[in-house]
Amino acid sequence: MLLGIWKRGIVLLAFLLSNALGSFVGINIGTDISNLPSASTIVSILQAQKINHVRLFEADHQLLTALANTGIEVIVGVPNDQLLQIGESRSAAADWINKNIAAYLPGTNITFIAVGNEVLTSIPNAAALLVPAMQFIHSALLAANLDFQIHVSSPHSINVIPQFFPPSTATFNSTLNSIMYQYLQFLKNTGSSFMLNAQPYYSYTKANGIYPIEYALFRSLNPDNQILDPNTLFSYTNMFDTMVDAVYYSIQALNFSGIQIIVTQSGWPSSGGDNESDANVDNALAYNTNLIHHVLNNSGTPSQPKMPINTYIYELFNEDLRPGPLSEKNWGIFFPNGTAVYSLNFASAVDDGTISSGLSGVFCVANSNANSRNLKQGLDWACGPGGANCSSIQPGQPCYESDDLSAVASYAYNDYYHRTQASGGTCNFDNTAVITTNDPTQLQILRQAKDQHLAQALVLVLKDFNHFHQDISYWCCCHCSSAGDPLLRLRLGWLSYCFLKQLTKLSYFKKQRHGQLNLSHFYLTILVHNSIIYVINLGPTISYIYKNVKLVRKLFGYDQFNSRISR
Repeated sequence: MLLGIWKRGIVLLAFLLSNALGSFVGINIGTDISNLPSASTIVSILQAQKINHVRLFEADHQLLTALANTGIEVIVGVPNDQLLQIGESRSAAADWINKNIAAYLPGTNITFIAVGNEVLTSIPNAAALLVPAMQFIHSALLAANLDFQIHVSSPHSINVIPQFFPPSTATFNSTLNSIMYQYLQFLKNTGSSFMLNAQPYYSYTKANGIYPIEYALFRSLNPDNQILDPNTLFSYTNMFDTMVDAVYYSIQALNFSGIQIIVTQSGWPSSGGDNESDANVDNALAYNTNLIHHVLNNSGTPSQPKMPINTYIYELFNEDLRPGPLSEKNWGIFFPNGTAVYSLNFASAVDDGTISSGLSGVFCVANSNANSRNLKQGLDWACGPGGANCSSIQPGQPCYESDDLSAVASYAYNDYYHRTQASGGTCNFDNTAVITTNDPTQLQILRQAKDQHLAQALVLVLKDFNHFHQDISYWCCCHCSSAGDPLLRLRLGWLSYCFLKQLTKLSYFKKQRHGQLNLSHFYLTILVHNSIIYVINLGPTISYIYKNVKLVRKLFGYDQFNSRISR
């Protein structure tokens, strides 16, 4: 009796401590990828992004090993295809725990086991096995004396609730009431949490315009479009809170209380097919950035303002092997090669009021197909009513290019986008702008006024020395796209055009009568090592540059410079 009271006291204390410590944002890691990064690489990405909570859809042994001694808290999933075996056999559940959980403790910080995923709505024929599987898994944990460290639950789709608005009248699908009651009773008895997959993207796109896009993306609603629950008069500023509160009210409708909700999946796809226009980088960045801020500010939901909403963003990588439409393959914040689709800040909810931290990997630049008249209109609006800081692109300033409207417009567009995106600003400008995820700040072309010809200095600003390369086809002036690594391949595009354009202004080239250069096969490869720039190949059209190392030194602004021709 005393032991039972003590156990329940520990569970209650853990629950109270979790509330006191505030909310966190974690991430899902799916593995339906043709070129999955190594487990050590994945852990390195998690640590670099300061992600301290992850959800695995299955017990990936390499990942569980790599996560050891990192302190990262882990939810381990039991896949749906293993539910039948575990739900019918106590010994199978014990074997699963021994092989996939106990073998990695205490090094790996496993805190939850998620039995199945959206079982009640995706494989309803197996619904009757869900709670028995959870009970067998918990019994195995109890036998191994791990039940205090690890809780058991199962993630559900919001579709277990036929109508989630208004939240105050929401109830679970009546056909699921018997199983849902058993599920909630299990959570109550074991001190576990209700797991919810809350995906406003699906609900918004299926609603065919009933809800404004701002409601789905956590953006400010028009005063005429405020969304109120008519029964409670709570104002719902976003669909995410509406879904979470609908579950709380549905739990209450079955006479349960004190069960916390964990959002095990929430996100937005960054790309989609022709009929999936809402799946784009702009919306994905807006949703996940605003979601992180919303969760970390510990404001709860309208009906549960003091209850944290721990949330796992869906997902770390794009999964190219997932079935379904194109959007299903593009929920990740990283490509499988480790480069960012866009950047998020998982560590802080601080907003400096100027530039959203989530925009550090996404840039708004002029569309190469836009005509000059429309670009000029977009530029004037960005620097005028749009409020962009355009001081650096005024005549006489470092980034002014009188004959390169695209570069100047790109500067203004990007500044406006970074300042306003979190509050609803977009990268459009009457279709004269596009989003790019190539960082335009790592490679800069800076003017040097050492002589009357304004020799250009090509400066490589490297954040790290990861070994990858990519082509460049964006804009120059003060900001140029690049790949931040030792081997940069600069193909014909805005960078090469601007670079060669400045070369032709130099007196050396004019004397050599190379003022008119063939740009069609320009190719430049640069190797950076220990802060020394080595030009390896500049192509046959201007290979003569190797004959004048002094000039190259001046061009690149480095005293130490070696060059060689690599054919």
